[in-house]
Amino acid sequence: MSRQGNVSLRGVAVAYGPIRVFDRLDLEVAQSEFLVLLGPSGCGKSTLLNAIAGLTEIDDGEIWIGDRNVTWLEPKDRGIAMVFQSYALYPRMDVRANLSFGLKVARTPRAEIERRVRTASEMLQIADLLDRRPAELSGGQRQRVAIGRALVRDAGVFLFDEPLSNLDAQLRSELRVEIKRLHQRLGATMIYVTHDQIEALTLADRIAVMKDRTFQQIGSPQEIYQRPVNRFVATFVGSPAMNFVQGHIAPTTDGPVFRSASLRLPLPTYPFANASIDERPVELGIRPEHVIVAPEAAHAHEVCVEMSEPMGSDLLAWTRLGDLPLSVRLPAETKLTPGDRLRILLPEHRFSLFDLASGARL
Repeated sequence: MSRQGNVSLRGVAVAYGPIRVFDRLDLEVAQSEFLVLLGPSGCGKSTLLNAIAGLTEIDDGEIWIGDRNVTWLEPKDRGIAMVFQSYALYPRMDVRANLSFGLKVARTPRAEIERRVRTASEMLQIADLLDRRPAELSGGQRQRVAIGRALVRDAGVFLFDEPLSNLDAQLRSELRVEIKRLHQRLGATMIYVTHDQIEALTLADRIAVMKDRTFQQIGSPQEIYQRPVNRFVATFVGSPAMNFVQGHIAPTTDGPVFRSASLRLPLPTYPFANASIDERPVELGIRPEHVIVAPEAAHAHEVCVEMSEPMGSDLLAWTRLGDLPLSVRLPAETKLTPGDRLRILLPEHRFSLFDLASGARL
């Protein structure tokens, strides 16, 4: 149903009057790739998507889709299909008419329109809703129709601008699965904007994490999660949040050591980016699920349980190591009461060390 196409942003700059939004951004999205633009509100992700779509003019650089320079082409001529946060359906038209309206305007032959509408409606499981109007549909059904309206186009690239943010948690989960299946069936290039890290981690082949209108890190979900390039990425991706402990690196004859008021942790195998290790203020990060409960371990640290949060599939324990707060992810059946003590290990291969001043990964 769709043509495949890679997307290339080359030195793209966008400004609103004197306000510079982007300054020479570069991005390569491969054919059939699912790329997620992830970041907080105001980071520029939707503006970037609109620039790719042709809804926002760029001030410098080029945008290529496939082998075509589309920088100054109208949106309808770029070979893209877009799904917005709002459903934007025609309320007086039934689902069939909403799906086919753009094709009729483009003077697509009737038989081809019927074929595309039938294929899209079957893919999205809305074939039995074709005679209903939007007011007769649930939120999830309306969003399926909005996706179907994009799907019927002969597009090389699909652009999604926070399409699930208006839905409740269960519907978001269901439609995430549908979008993932759609990508696998079509083999199309998809660029998806969201502020929801769960959507990003579950959908993406690669994630581009944005902050202050720049890319902080671009990589696979595993790379983003396991080796965040700076403290912002570490805090923005991952739930529950990563634990952070302030301290400093101390070179010793046995290798570098992390020291804080309550901890001394040797770092003999930590993969420092720079071979020269100097003494500097740092933050050590470790995710709650990477803390190991080890009652019999000789060199374990003892923590005191302050409270616990049942989370269905697991349990989050809020503990204190000396004066340091530390969250620990445990099996759901774990029984804890405030005041209980746990013995834990902090495995070095799970550490992330960040420069305290710059936030960059060491």
